Amino acid sequence: MNWITNFVRPKIRALVTQKTEVPDNLWVKCPGCGAMLFHRELEKNMQVCHHCGHHLRLKVDQRLKLLFDNEQYETHPLPAVTLDPLKFKDRKKYTDRLKEAQSATGHRDALRIASGTIGGKEVVVAAFDFEFMGGSMGAAVGSGIVRAGEIALKNKAALMVIPASGGARMQEGIVSLMQMPRTTIAVHRMREAKLPYIVLLTDPTTGGVSASFAMLGDVHIAEPGAQIGFAGKRVIEETIRQKLPEGFQTAEYLEAHGMVDIVVPRKDLPSAIAKILNVLMK
Repeated sequence: MNWITNFVRPKIRALVTQKTEVPDNLWVKCPGCGAMLFHRELEKNMQVCHHCGHHLRLKVDQRLKLLFDNEQYETHPLPAVTLDPLKFKDRKKYTDRLKEAQSATGHRDALRIASGTIGGKEVVVAAFDFEFMGGSMGAAVGSGIVRAGEIALKNKAALMVIPASGGARMQEGIVSLMQMPRTTIAVHRMREAKLPYIVLLTDPTTGGVSASFAMLGDVHIAEPGAQIGFAGKRVIEETIRQKLPEGFQTAEYLEAHGMVDIVVPRKDLPSAIAKILNVLMK
């Protein structure tokens, strides 16, 4: 009896109750229309919902492959900076948060620098990684944009920045805010050299990023539906005690009010940027 109870019965129960494990990331719910999207179809469609056209966030590597000719580009390291200038700690040490983000993304900070050609024209791209602490801008990101500008000047190439950021990194305090004038100077140097500076605004572009280099481009391109602004909608409404217009701080709203030059669907970005570069770099 013990043999049946202790061995046979558990084996039978295990066979009956065994469930096939299904990965929980096979389907993605579209934030725009609520449709369930199969992850392979979504990836094939460049993270754009085929029902409503909503543009989901795109990983940095995918974006670089999308933009550069033949998916070929060279990456450049970020300059070395002091990792924790303020010895900051909230619920966690800032150094621990950095290590977690570095482990999750495989990169040192929230910016990637790459160079190559788009439409046959030399371009240096500084692209934000929103998965790294919300794409927040600290000393490493600011120094990275300055470095990207230096590479562009050296190679007489265009500079394109692709922000996807919640703004300045609070764990670096005043050091993060100092990156706003630093990056603005980098843009000014491009102007002095008469080289194009293009900004591709993606979701989201907010805070100190939008208050500095992100809105200083010779041409501002935006992806459909991207949130672009400084303060959040709720904060603005509470400050001015008024209801904001429908679609406020979206790419389409800013285009209609002259702050964005053109809103381009993701699949059309390479050809649109190539045309712009062809005009600006003749």
